[in-house]
Amino acid sequence: MNPSPDSLAEPDQVRPEVRGFTAYVPGLSIDEIKEKYGLARVIKMASNENPLGTSPLVRETLRRHAASAFRYPQGGNPRLVTALARHHGVSADRVVVGNGSDEIIDLLLRIRAVPGRHNVVTFDPCFSIYPLQARLCGVEVRRLPLRKDFSQPLRDLRTLADDRTALVFVTTPDNPSGYCPPADAVLELARSLPPGCLLVVDEAYMDFVDDEAATSLLRRAAELPNTAFLRTFSKSFGLAGLRLGYGVLPPRLAEYYRRVRLPFSVNILAEEAGLSALEDATFRAATLRVVREGRRQLTEGLRALGCTVYASQANFLMFAPPSGRQAPSLFEALLARGIIIRPLKSYALPHLLRVSVGTDEENAAFLQCCKEILA
Repeated sequence: MNPSPDSLAEPDQVRPEVRGFTAYVPGLSIDEIKEKYGLARVIKMASNENPLGTSPLVRETLRRHAASAFRYPQGGNPRLVTALARHHGVSADRVVVGNGSDEIIDLLLRIRAVPGRHNVVTFDPCFSIYPLQARLCGVEVRRLPLRKDFSQPLRDLRTLADDRTALVFVTTPDNPSGYCPPADAVLELARSLPPGCLLVVDEAYMDFVDDEAATSLLRRAAELPNTAFLRTFSKSFGLAGLRLGYGVLPPRLAEYYRRVRLPFSVNILAEEAGLSALEDATFRAATLRVVREGRRQLTEGLRALGCTVYASQANFLMFAPPSGRQAPSLFEALLARGIIIRPLKSYALPHLLRVSVGTDEENAAFLQCCKEILA
C-alpha cells in the first residue's frame, strides 16, 4: 500500500537537521502593512534596498528583453562573468554568479564542508544565512560574540578555527550593525587561518563605505589563495527582486562551483539587467551619494532625538531608542504610521532596531514620526 502524503512529512521521514530548522525571517512587505492598518501609502525602510529603485537603463533593458523570457540563458553566463571581471579588475576564471549571493554561500558550504567532520566559524550575531545553511548541511557552527560596541574581534575569531574548519565567514560592513573592520585586520586573519580553511569575506555592503579602495581586499584576491569575496546586485545596483549575486573565488574553487551550480539558476532577464546595471555609472553614483548623505541625515536626526546610533558604513543604521523607551513599541508605532523598519529580535537583539537609508523625503518622514512617537 502506498504511504499517505501526510506520512512523508512525519519526523522520521525528514533529515534530523530539518526537524528543528528555523526559517529565515524576511522584512515585512508594503502590501501586508497597507492591508493591516488600512493605509494608502507605506514607506519601507527595512530591507536595505536601493532608495532610488532601479536604474532607468535597467528598466529599459528589461522591457526590451521581456520577449526573450521563454529562452534559456547561455550556460555559465559568460558575458556577465566577463563584465564583472573587468569591473573589479580581476581574472575572469575567479568570477562566479548565482541566484543571489545566498546561492553562492549555500554552494560553498556544500562544496567544502563534510557533514559530521567539518565546522564553520562566524560571529554572533551575523547574517543568518551562514549558520542556517551550515546547519541544514549537517555541519557544526562555531560562533564568537561580537564586542559590546559590535566591533569584530578578528584575532579571537581565529582561535575558534582548527584543522577541521572548512569556512570562516566575515561580513564587512557587517549586518546588522554596519561596522567595518580594518582591511589590515581581515588580511591578518586570512594569513593566519589553518591550511585548507577558506575565509569568506561577504562584501554585500562594501559599495557604501566612504573609501572602498582602502577598505576592501577584493582587488588583492590574487594575493589571497584561501579567500573568497561575495558581492550582490541587490543593494547599490537596485536588483533585489531579480536575485543576482556574484563571487570572486580562488580559481580552482570557482571551477568546482561552476560544476555543481544548478543550470540556469541566473535567469536571462537577471543577466541582462546585471549587464546594464554595470554600465549605468550615473545611476550608481547617484545611489552612493544619496545613501551617504542620507546616512548622515539619519544619524544626526536620531541622535538629536536621544537615540543611541551605531557608526555604520552600510546603507542602514542600527540604533536603540532613548532610555526608557522600548524598541518593539517604537517599531509598532511606526508601522501604524506607515513606516516599516527592521526589529532585530531575529538577531537576538530585541532592544535594537535597524533602519535602511531612504530618499530625503523618506528619511525626513521617518524622523518626524520618531519625533512624534518619542515625544
